[in-house]
Amino acid sequence: MKKPVITLLHIGYWLLYSLLLLLLMLCMSTGRNFSQQPVFLHIGFDVFLFAFAVVPALVGFYLFYSIVFSTTLAKKRILLFFIEVIVASAAGGLAGALCVMLLFWNGIGAGLFADGLTSAIPEFIIMCIIALLNGVVGLVMKGFISWYADIKLKEELNHKNYETELALVKSQLDPHFLFNTINNIDVLIERDAVKASAYLNKLSHIMRFMLYETRTEKIALSKELEYIEQYIELQKIRSANPAYVQYKVNGDAVNIMITPMLFIPFIENAFKHSEDRRLDNAVSISFTIQPGHIIFDCSNANGNSSHLVKEYTGLGNGLIQKRLSLLYPGKHWLSISNTPETYHVKLDIQYS
Repeated sequence: MKKPVITLLHIGYWLLYSLLLLLLMLCMSTGRNFSQQPVFLHIGFDVFLFAFAVVPALVGFYLFYSIVFSTTLAKKRILLFFIEVIVASAAGGLAGALCVMLLFWNGIGAGLFADGLTSAIPEFIIMCIIALLNGVVGLVMKGFISWYADIKLKEELNHKNYETELALVKSQLDPHFLFNTINNIDVLIERDAVKASAYLNKLSHIMRFMLYETRTEKIALSKELEYIEQYIELQKIRSANPAYVQYKVNGDAVNIMITPMLFIPFIENAFKHSEDRRLDNAVSISFTIQPGHIIFDCSNANGNSSHLVKEYTGLGNGLIQKRLSLLYPGKHWLSISNTPETYHVKLDIQYS
């Protein structure tokens, strides 16, 4: 929710609260002699009413709004929530009591102890109740704003996921990749039909994975790694150098769920822009799986550096970074470096 709208909600509530106080003062004026000045026109009474009814309301509302909701209610700490409710209500009552006493010392109002504790305790309790009631309204307003923000975040996430899926499908169904792979398999059929069949199966698995497996919000990391491995194997048949690609997985991927297609765009770019397939380790890819962390490291020997800067900082990379921010807020770290010799990506994701 935009800040101007939130500000209007606050202003609207306090205008309604002020109107309620005005109505109460009008009710207090009924039955008085018409020759007497209405109570709400007495400046001293208005100031006293502000200290008695407005100060506790302000303190209670914003303590509940800014502290109680975020520290306990949003985190479902029920016992601490009730403790904070009592403390915040008492703080509102105490703030009102101090204001009443300050006014008394300046000659306004009867003070808090006009009749000793007999008057002080009920007045303090009433101010605590005022703080509590306004605090409940503050909780409701904060809850509504948070609920609305969650809805907007989910809508944005769905929209960005849709855009990312389109971008990823466009890149993964690259006609050049499919054309080259099919041609390589076709050539391989004459030399080694069994091997060609195995590669054709890998291509089939890749297509099936892209079309069906990636539609879920989460996917097993083991399946993602299997897809990546098949993709690398298909890339290898385009080079006669067996050391062209270095691929390593360190750690156990069992029972780890992640968002699909987080790593493959970087891997595709690495193959697309690797300078020379005759070089050893022209493309280097590694996964290090630790408790709570997945560390992805990908680098390639650079080709046309000026072209790469434009390619890697385009719409696709921006969508990927936005997707990471939405899906893993505060739970990922991405580093991208581009030198004339090497393009390097390192991504650390915290999974739960």
